[in-house]
Amino acid sequence: MALQEYKCPSCGGALEFDSGLQKMKCPFCESQYEMSELEKLDEALDAPQGDNMQWDTSGAEWQEGETEGMRVYVCKSCGGEIIGDQSLAATSCPYCGNPIVMMGQFSGTLKPDYIIPFKLDKEAAKKGLMQHMQGKRLLPKIFRDQNHIDEIKGIYVPFWLFTAEANARMFYKGTKIRTWTDGKFSYTETNFYDIIRGGTLGFERVPVDGSSKMDDTLMESLEPYNFSEAVDFQTAYLAGYLADKYDVTAEQSIERANERIKRTTEQVFAQTVQGYNAVMPQQSMISLNNARASYALYPVWLLNTTWNGQKYTFAMNGQTGKFVGDLPTDKGAYWKWFLGLASIVGAAVFALSYLFWLL
Repeated sequence: MALQEYKCPSCGGALEFDSGLQKMKCPFCESQYEMSELEKLDEALDAPQGDNMQWDTSGAEWQEGETEGMRVYVCKSCGGEIIGDQSLAATSCPYCGNPIVMMGQFSGTLKPDYIIPFKLDKEAAKKGLMQHMQGKRLLPKIFRDQNHIDEIKGIYVPFWLFTAEANARMFYKGTKIRTWTDGKFSYTETNFYDIIRGGTLGFERVPVDGSSKMDDTLMESLEPYNFSEAVDFQTAYLAGYLADKYDVTAEQSIERANERIKRTTEQVFAQTVQGYNAVMPQQSMISLNNARASYALYPVWLLNTTWNGQKYTFAMNGQTGKFVGDLPTDKGAYWKWFLGLASIVGAAVFALSYLFWLL
């Protein structure tokens, strides 16, 4: 019959039973444990390990007649596919700027569940770019003064929305340190703790960009959208705009959704572990209940401009007006600013050094 060996939760050493204390004691760090405490810890650690984050990704199909008048346009350069109505004039690809051609009747993909209609128009997008450039000290003056927008397009971007309840158990190791002196000696006492947290967090409509042509970081920078203004999808909302045809499926988006949910869950639970001098995460277990994905179209204004032969793309949330995009940097202004900052820091260090010398 094999004997049960208990490891010290604090240092990992083999515990021994101390007959005088009637407790398990570690001969290395001298931590003491009741047997019941070790049994509960074993039960927790023996629970199924790892995460269980599965999703229901089924969705509604297009019904006969719903896609009448909708057409698919394909860019021969980058392969981007967008959806528009049959009256759409010749246009260019919102991703690479090359001409796109009509390929025929739209068909064959899941129907969106929701759509957030555009609230802001093209003029608001132009104004957003001007405001985005304000206060940027390192922006080349000629870019600001002579900037012209090559193209502005309103496009509905496909998003997969993930909703679930996350049941989590988190394990940490914590230490508390106490120091004191008796006048002759200084003492330090270190106590080690096993910390367990458990609970449920609700996640509603965590968005993941469903287009490989859209930069995920750019799209996440446009968040949040106000979903209370979303409506059931109708093709009429597409009139006058483009709609990106998703090429990243819900199944392919699960990994990104799980990453966002796991990261947020770990951050929230970690904030509950307080009162320790140091805390080290050990293990996390997350399982999902009522996990389902839905499909929505979100409004985005894309603005393209060219300067010094380089293309710059900006994006604006078509509902809230949040504006994002990288701007060029005036290298001369940057070095002037950097050298000025360095001289200020150098002068401050010299002044402090001189003051200490005087003292």
